[in-house]
Amino acid sequence: MYKKFEMELAGRTLRVDVGRVAKQANGAALMHYGDTVVLSTATASEKPREGIDFFPLSVEYEEKLYAVGKIPGGFNKREGKASENAILTSRVIDRPMRPLFPKDYRNDVTLNNMVMAVDPECSPELTAMLGSAIATAISDIPFDGPCATTQVGMINGEFVFNPNAAQNLVSDLKLTVASTRDKVIMIEAGANEVPEAKMIEAIYAAHELNQKVIAFIDEIVAECGKAKHEYTSCAIPDELFAAIKEIVTPEQMEVAVFTDEKQVREENIRQIKDKLEEAFADKEDWLAVLDEAVYQYQKKTVRKMILKDGKRPDGRQMTQIRPLAAETDIIPRVHGSAMFTRGQTQICNVVTLAPLSEAQKLDGLDELVTNKRYMHHYNFPSYSVGETKPSRGPGRREIGHGALAERALIPVLPSEEEFPYAIRSVSETFESNGSTSMASTCSSCMALMAAGVPIKKMVAGISCGLVTGDTDDDYVLLTDIQGLEDFFGDMDFKVTGTTEGITAIQMDIKIHGLTRPIVEGAIARCREARMFIMDTCMKPAIAEPRPNVGEFAPKIIQTVVDPEKIGEIIGQRGKTINSIIEETGVKIDIDDEGRVSICGVEQAGMDKALKIIRSIVDPLEVGKTYEGKVVRIMNFGAFVELAPNKDGLIHISKLAPNRVEKVEDVVNIGDEVRVKVLEIDRMGKVSLSLKDAE
Repeated sequence: MYKKFEMELAGRTLRVDVGRVAKQANGAALMHYGDTVVLSTATASEKPREGIDFFPLSVEYEEKLYAVGKIPGGFNKREGKASENAILTSRVIDRPMRPLFPKDYRNDVTLNNMVMAVDPECSPELTAMLGSAIATAISDIPFDGPCATTQVGMINGEFVFNPNAAQNLVSDLKLTVASTRDKVIMIEAGANEVPEAKMIEAIYAAHELNQKVIAFIDEIVAECGKAKHEYTSCAIPDELFAAIKEIVTPEQMEVAVFTDEKQVREENIRQIKDKLEEAFADKEDWLAVLDEAVYQYQKKTVRKMILKDGKRPDGRQMTQIRPLAAETDIIPRVHGSAMFTRGQTQICNVVTLAPLSEAQKLDGLDELVTNKRYMHHYNFPSYSVGETKPSRGPGRREIGHGALAERALIPVLPSEEEFPYAIRSVSETFESNGSTSMASTCSSCMALMAAGVPIKKMVAGISCGLVTGDTDDDYVLLTDIQGLEDFFGDMDFKVTGTTEGITAIQMDIKIHGLTRPIVEGAIARCREARMFIMDTCMKPAIAEPRPNVGEFAPKIIQTVVDPEKIGEIIGQRGKTINSIIEETGVKIDIDDEGRVSICGVEQAGMDKALKIIRSIVDPLEVGKTYEGKVVRIMNFGAFVELAPNKDGLIHISKLAPNRVEKVEDVVNIGDEVRVKVLEIDRMGKVSLSLKDAE
């Protein structure tokens, strides 16, 4: 039966249609926020997938270009692979939803969000986040929801909830907060150095609004919700755990995991598995889940060590950061490079500079943002974790990590007017054992400074982990988590920033939310740690941006011309600008506002191109001296080209102080001469003098 539900959300109407479309899905909601329309569905397989030890959740965010009245570009004329924005949105939807499904659930679940219409006043990403939560809550899929999501902007110090596209362009904050009834379950932010206290205020303002949305979802579930279906639990049998503990005692497992060397720990666990496989050789059902059982045993051991004994697996204190190292210029000839090492996590970052014409063009649903000048790409090869597998290009994780590091640096980048370059920053993961995205932030900051990019302030990042007990106030925060603490812990709270404030946040958790003291404690811990990293590691390696770009980087000079003169620079069918490029060996970019960027390696060629362009657009002045080329000779004088399409005549009487019988006695075609403008008549004809030129 079709039912319609409405609420006012941040000054606009949110409408949910249930039972109108997609009735064969386990749950479906046709979401309307203003004129934005998203179809959100939740589907689950009837049986668990065999042979896996994880919950197989897939989240899709499909951008249909008809939603903004566009036909896809390219030969095929249909939507292709997901854009980076679609991938990042899928990840933001996944993160608060995944912890709310049962831990022993192994049925395939797909949350699909199809954007069908976009109203610039109402975010399709937010609409999809709410739609996934509603579709799952009303379905028969086991789910401990609902959850709700709010976006927060900040303009002139004031919070704006669920900002529109135009507000996002001028906002100092782009914060997304998801909540359950009691706690915050997901935080994602990009910020223009927002102070920690202001960020916490924004998070809990969003959390408060989320409670109103959850109450609205509760109404929908009460009327339309299905009974949750029964499922086959994939929990490890208690008798298997008991049998394992008889062979490998908790003390022995502690010894196996208590090391700061990842390879040593993995070898210890491998030996334990070999021992258990031999002991359970006649129990096929146990052998099928032995890997997961050992993983769970490790997890319980590590959590107990941290929470009850106050010991971390590598012996560090709870606030202690692993050994740090940083250096710049490790790769020759590139425009800028730096390497940052934190324990067994090591990132090399390489920066490349190019003209603004090489900025990335975006073809998506956001019509206000069409290109991206700063691009951060992150690569994670299998050798960085001691594994072997072929490279298939960047996956969702790599794209997400690159976007986080990109978001961290954007607030400190110089403007296009200050630094007219497109910038590509590439993080190569050499070694990984926890929080490579934060190491990417540190290394990319140093590489930018090494490349001569005049960033406003230094940026660093660190991750804070969490292990919780049975009550809300029974928890331990961990500064700089390594891989094992990430896998077995409850949170990966990443924060980047300057000395002044936060530039980015990404929070992943595996539990049903965080209390306010945990959020405040993690943010404070991350601030303390990033100050330490900047002061003790990054500043000794490179304290400030270099004054100039490197030897092998392109040089760019800019000039501004009257936009009405752009056609004169380009010339008919590009003839004029192409001749300048050919003559000087530079690259020239001109935007619609009249900004001309001249890019080259040789300064002489750039100066010459600038001089030619200025000669085209600047009017000639009587009494001034100019350089030009003799292009035509007549009996009565010589014509000189002062600039493309700007000629003047030197009368034979003005060629030399003495009488000249023949023009060719003084000048010939192709000669470069210095002349003075004597007169410009009403018809625009220019009279020149060679003899009077200084």
